[in-house]
Amino acid sequence: MNTRRSRFLLALALLSACSEGTGPSSGPITSLPRALTVSEASIIAASNVFGSELFRTVAASDARPNVVVSPLSASMALGMTLNGAATTTFDAMSSTLGFGGMTQEQINDSYRGLIDLLTDLDPTVTFEIANAIWANDGFPFRDEFFQAVAAAFDAQAETRDFGDPSTMSAINAWVDDRTHGLIDSIVDGLDPALVMLLVNAIYYEADWTLRFDPDNTHRATFTRDDASTVTVDMMHLGDPEVRMKSGPDYRAVELPYGGEAFTMLVVVPSGPGTARDLVAELDPSGWAALIEGLADGHLAYVDLPKLELTYDGYLNDALEEMGMQEAFGPGADFTNMSPLGDQLCISFVRQKTYIEVDERGTRAAAATAVGIGVTSAPSGFVADRPFVFAIRERLTGTILFVGLVGDPTASDAGPQPFSSACS
Repeated sequence: MNTRRSRFLLALALLSACSEGTGPSSGPITSLPRALTVSEASIIAASNVFGSELFRTVAASDARPNVVVSPLSASMALGMTLNGAATTTFDAMSSTLGFGGMTQEQINDSYRGLIDLLTDLDPTVTFEIANAIWANDGFPFRDEFFQAVAAAFDAQAETRDFGDPSTMSAINAWVDDRTHGLIDSIVDGLDPALVMLLVNAIYYEADWTLRFDPDNTHRATFTRDDASTVTVDMMHLGDPEVRMKSGPDYRAVELPYGGEAFTMLVVVPSGPGTARDLVAELDPSGWAALIEGLADGHLAYVDLPKLELTYDGYLNDALEEMGMQEAFGPGADFTNMSPLGDQLCISFVRQKTYIEVDERGTRAAAATAVGIGVTSAPSGFVADRPFVFAIRERLTGTILFVGLVGDPTASDAGPQPFSSACS
């Protein structure tokens, strides 16, 4: 079940495409190179629950025709941020991410192990994970926070002046590089109130195990939910042996990549409902039942449209609806991140995704940025001009001293000359 769940996690995170003929010459990968630890199995299950709920919540509120999210990228960016949370903010974030009673150490150890395991699992598949933190110069952060995130997520940390335009350029260049040019930016500007940006990027590239023949790609009609139609390039895979499942409201097929550790799960409504209706019905238990019900079978063909999809959205509303409200406003506790952490909150969670599906295989990328901003930091008070002061006893109101300071550096020149009127 853990192996299937790990495939499901990647299928949700990457949503990709298909292939005809012969795939890699090596045999299929049928087991993990090592057993999952209890914590790793728990974090995979947690990520699956988080992923299905995130997708359902985003799709329910986003009317755009295509919605593609990466739960894995969001989970990792928020997982880094979790290291800075404390008290009830930690509880709310951990619960929303599905980690329940796991300690921060268990969570970090599991992320570290999964990054190594998933990126090295199939030598015929390119799967890269990168993490980074940019901190605004001049704001105090705890060294322990950076050390924990670097150890668990292999995250690079850099302090930069957020008021310098070159900082935004450097962040976007990092995303562009880590996604191999598929996503060229993640921020459009750096708000002066922003003190930290935590960014995850993932890149996936894989050939189909069973490759689609480009000569069989044909123009076909695709019917949208409103019954209108468009013409698409439809790929055709003849006579495949695949894993599949038919439910009361859908048909599903699982198409493997490379050594078959990574797959794409395609689910098409078969009843009167729309794809959005299907997403709403596929809660975590629904996804689990679908995955567990997949079985080997034979189809006359599989037709899948070629795709090139991009998505750019803020996940704030979805995450708040899922239970993470406290982290997004005054009252958030990020004191494990900074000694001024009671003045910080999550300003935004932005995610961009890219998916390209053709006859050869799939390329996909995602970048998620968590922006940390100032909530209640008091505005500065600078006595940099002439001022008045008073020293007083507060309870009685007795003023002991009162003064006017016009130049703090001036020395007293003595009393003004006077002429006595006594003589």
